[in-house]
Amino acid sequence: MTAADYARLTLLAAIWGGSFIFMRVAAPAFGTAWTAEVRLLIAGLVLAVWLRFVGGEVQWRRHWKAYAAVAVVNMALPSLLYAFALSHIPASIGAMINSTSPIFGALLAAAFLGERFTGRMAAGCAAGLAGVALVVQPGNFGDSPMFLAAAGACLLACLLYGYNGVVMRRYASGVPSRSIAVGGQLAAALMLLPLAAVSPPEAMPGPVEIGNLLGLALLGNALGFVLYFRLINDVGATRALTVTYLMPVFSLFWAMLFLGESLPPAALAGGVLILAGTVLVTRG
Repeated sequence: MTAADYARLTLLAAIWGGSFIFMRVAAPAFGTAWTAEVRLLIAGLVLAVWLRFVGGEVQWRRHWKAYAAVAVVNMALPSLLYAFALSHIPASIGAMINSTSPIFGALLAAAFLGERFTGRMAAGCAAGLAGVALVVQPGNFGDSPMFLAAAGACLLACLLYGYNGVVMRRYASGVPSRSIAVGGQLAAALMLLPLAAVSPPEAMPGPVEIGNLLGLALLGNALGFVLYFRLINDVGATRALTVTYLMPVFSLFWAMLFLGESLPPAALAGGVLILAGTVLVTRG
């Protein structure tokens, strides 16, 4: 990896770590459905313009099944789940739980695709589960009645992210990743449109909330995907996946800086265990 590759990786981790802060501010004001809908629609439209500029094509008729499958598993449902979760829990907790996605991915790839599952990977899964148990124990945020439900929504989203590897292998093999980013997000926005239509915000969000939702769409979804696919092209998918290790660090920093969040020692220890488990799984 060159210095430019490391710079892109760090920038991507900073942006995706910041996405949890954007959601934490925007979701309570816009509501679950609108937060998910607007971020996907704006990002999909911006990426469609970018794809046309770089000479790519979505090819809807040829790949619509792949886009629909990825939209459900990797975009529509996780966006809803995280918008709900981050209306109730700290952004840094959401980011820590999000680090379990590669662990779920390894388990599901072994179960459905027959990929190898080593002893090191099993140890990583155990460490990750232990970390989650520390993060979500009631003593950490006992004053929030929705904490466990929100943490469960994060875990379900991570399970879906992990299953996306199976979906990609079965339905999207050979489809350009840049096209999937555009087609998947626009398809997800179309799927969520009826839900958003019947679930408008209860009040007009303020400029801060609007700015955070735009930041989530333009930086987290649009620019983030551009950087990620550039990394995959330049250094490969495995090295690009190391962004998972850096995201919680940036998220915790941004949450402390902008939201004044602080985490109890047990939650921090759990985050360390989750990251250690992710390293073991992805390098198993």
